[in-house]
Amino acid sequence: MTSTLKIRQEVPSDYDAVIALTAKAFETMPFSEGDEDKLVDRLRKAPTFIPELSLVAELDNQLVGHILFTPMVIDNGQQQFKSLVLGPVSVLPEFQKQGIGGQLIVAGHQKARDLGFQSVILIGHPEYYPRFGYKKASTWGIKTLIPLPSDDVFMAVELTENALSGVSGMVVFPPEFGV
Repeated sequence: MTSTLKIRQEVPSDYDAVIALTAKAFETMPFSEGDEDKLVDRLRKAPTFIPELSLVAELDNQLVGHILFTPMVIDNGQQQFKSLVLGPVSVLPEFQKQGIGGQLIVAGHQKARDLGFQSVILIGHPEYYPRFGYKKASTWGIKTLIPLPSDDVFMAVELTENALSGVSGMVVFPPEFGV
């Protein structure tokens, strides 16, 4: 019998399990600061939290993954453009490299589109995210004050055609990110 992965909106009864799985997912990651679980908790408590953009992956009634998108803006001094920041994406270590994170990203992008969002920004692995349409944010003149190891880890994706056309400026991360 094969198991079916179910992706659904996170509900409050999932919160503790999501915090635990997020901690576990990142505990051996070399680039992790070890506080992704606390970040999820802070973002959930933020006034900007959108429950529909917090998704879980469930396999045989076990939560194995989670993804969170949070509203933010790109500010060019004259205008502010609404966008989302993706992160973190968490998958339990024993379920990684099975496409679960990818399914969460695709489902999250669709939900974000359904809610009227047109773009997503992230800091992530430059070999992983481009398969979901992400490109260097600098392609659009989008910048961050966060010190990064290289330009190619700061990425953006257009959820609708030409969504970032004419958009440039500094990403203003939600205060919960602590940047």
